[in-house]
Amino acid sequence: MGLMDKLRSELVDIIEWIDDDRHTLVWRFPRHRNQIKNGAQLIVRPGQQAVFVRQGRVADVFGPGQHQLETRNLPVLSTLAGWKHGFDSPFQAEVYFVNTRPVTDLKWGTPNPVMMRDPDFGPIRVRAFGTYTLKALDPTVLLSELVGTDSSFESDEISELLRSIVNSSFADVVAKSEIPVLDLAAHYADLSEKVRRLVVERVDDEYGLEIPQLFIVNVSVPTEVEQALDVRSSMAAIGDMSQYQAFQLGTAMPVAAANPAGGLAGAGIGLGMGMAVAGSMTPESRPIGTPRPPQAPPPPPSASWHVTQGGQTLGPFSVEQLAQGVSSGQLTRSSLVWTAGMAGWTAAEQVHALTHLFAPQPPPPPSGE
Repeated sequence: MGLMDKLRSELVDIIEWIDDDRHTLVWRFPRHRNQIKNGAQLIVRPGQQAVFVRQGRVADVFGPGQHQLETRNLPVLSTLAGWKHGFDSPFQAEVYFVNTRPVTDLKWGTPNPVMMRDPDFGPIRVRAFGTYTLKALDPTVLLSELVGTDSSFESDEISELLRSIVNSSFADVVAKSEIPVLDLAAHYADLSEKVRRLVVERVDDEYGLEIPQLFIVNVSVPTEVEQALDVRSSMAAIGDMSQYQAFQLGTAMPVAAANPAGGLAGAGIGLGMGMAVAGSMTPESRPIGTPRPPQAPPPPPSASWHVTQGGQTLGPFSVEQLAQGVSSGQLTRSSLVWTAGMAGWTAAEQVHALTHLFAPQPPPPPSGE
């Protein structure tokens, strides 16, 4: 290398940071022995600030632009180090580039449920998650409180702390809002801004950071509470439960009657459905013009009978239901029956209490000429 080339290498120096990672907050310019030459060019791009540090003290701060480092441009460094013109700079300084653009797509979420008191459900646990943006507000505070002597400082290094602050702020805001769980979704924007302001109060002065945006994306309740809410919504959609039950019974009666495989059990079910429908008809739901039935005393309890059919035991049935079975041919004279007090299974025609079911029916009256 010739003398002129050596002189040029001493005179020309460019200090700059070409940022290719949007999650880097602070980056230290690598320089042998941290020497800054007289007349060096400092290039600070938009969204950056350059901070000069001398012996652990923040000296000068430069904003975006191209700056020639001379005595008149470095008043603090000149005072600290005693700037002298020459090829070799008589002082050393560290240069930190601070990213002042917002770091986006940062996520937060509650690792543990937050307890709140709901006017409808009482004490309830909720979880939440969302996103936020981060921006360097005061480079000098950021350097002194978080960066220290690191050559690079990423947003991931402080994300865990910020998530804890956001979670704590969310719990404070939701607990004091007294908004029902079912109405939280309608207040996401207002709650997000309240949480953001509370987070900013806790990080701007202490760490030199700002949270320009914070969003609550979702607030959820435990799975069992979601299922209970679904059931409650379904019941509200049904409306009058008695009318809905009467409709279901009325719809099922023709299906049961048309099922020949049901046998005697199907006859009993059909009878029970009819009685349930009749009992569920209130004066308001009874068709217009239908007289109100007289209030009769309840019938005396009838015996409960069991019947064997196809190797299975069916029942219990009342005598009226057995009579229905005889009419439909499902219960015959040889069918084995049993009720409490009997020693064992006996043919129906041999049971005195049931003999009237098999009495011969009178023939139809003769038709008139």
